Amino acid sequence: MARTQDGAPAALMMHGFLVALGLLVAFGQAEARAQDRAQMPVTTDMVTTDMAAMAALLARPAHAALMRHATAPGTGDPDHFRLDDCATQRNLSDQGRTEATATGRRLAAAGITTATVLTSRWCRATETARLLDLGPALPFPPLDSFFGDLGRADAAATAIRDRIAGRQADDPPLIMVSHQVNITAVTGIFPASGEIVVVEVTPDGGAIPLARIRP
Repeated sequence: MARTQDGAPAALMMHGFLVALGLLVAFGQAEARAQDRAQMPVTTDMVTTDMAAMAALLARPAHAALMRHATAPGTGDPDHFRLDDCATQRNLSDQGRTEATATGRRLAAAGITTATVLTSRWCRATETARLLDLGPALPFPPLDSFFGDLGRADAAATAIRDRIAGRQADDPPLIMVSHQVNITAVTGIFPASGEIVVVEVTPDGGAIPLARIRP
């Protein structure tokens, strides 16, 4: 049997070396997984009812509220959809209108009485934006639904992040009313109807979800 200079069997020494190497590799993989988890959005813990805390976040540069339109029964849009005709679209239900109005009142009670309100041009989003009653509902095409054309996802998400990044500290709070697919493309979160996701855009163009407010 081959032996090392100190008399120990070479095979035993090689076994010990391989075990140690395996432990180092396992440790490195575990550390990498931990780092990956740390970079993932913690979606459950972000859900809050604290509108005042959300209002404080929205006062910061490069922060915005991404709001999914309130409840509009159905999925997608009818085949005969026309952007200029709300009768051809999915629209808010009475419940959805109540949700949007109540959210606007909650925001106002938290100190946000006026805001820059940008909206998808889809009628259910525009109506949600108007019912917030925090300022004119201004159309912003990157917020338009791309449910029927997922190839537009990257361009829309980039334009939304760029608009948020441009918000300055002395600007009014920025509220963007959009659709599930748009908000998911920006944040990785699948919001409920009427839900708000507060997001920060970092200097490198990333988007960090900070809080979620449900209707």
